[in-house]
Amino acid sequence: MSNEFGINPEILKELFTTKMPFGKHKGLLIADLPAYYLEWFSAKGFPPGKLGMLMATVFEIKTNGLQDILFELRKRFVKN
Repeated sequence: MSNEFGINPEILKELFTTKMPFGKHKGLLIADLPAYYLEWFSAKGFPPGKLGMLMATVFEIKTNGLQDILFELRKRFVKN
């Protein structure tokens, strides 16, 4: 199932439930990865599979000035 933007809500949820499994930011939620780190991966190539897709999604959101989307999604998907 997808929304009016063609994005599967489960994928958006995974931005806030999947942690970076390696590297400098190991353990950080994918949604919380810094833009500079995502820019580096964009230039070098995102990892294959779902992890790379999630990272690329956050990269697109952050580099297009759409951080408000992440703020709203965090309220929906992250339990305090």
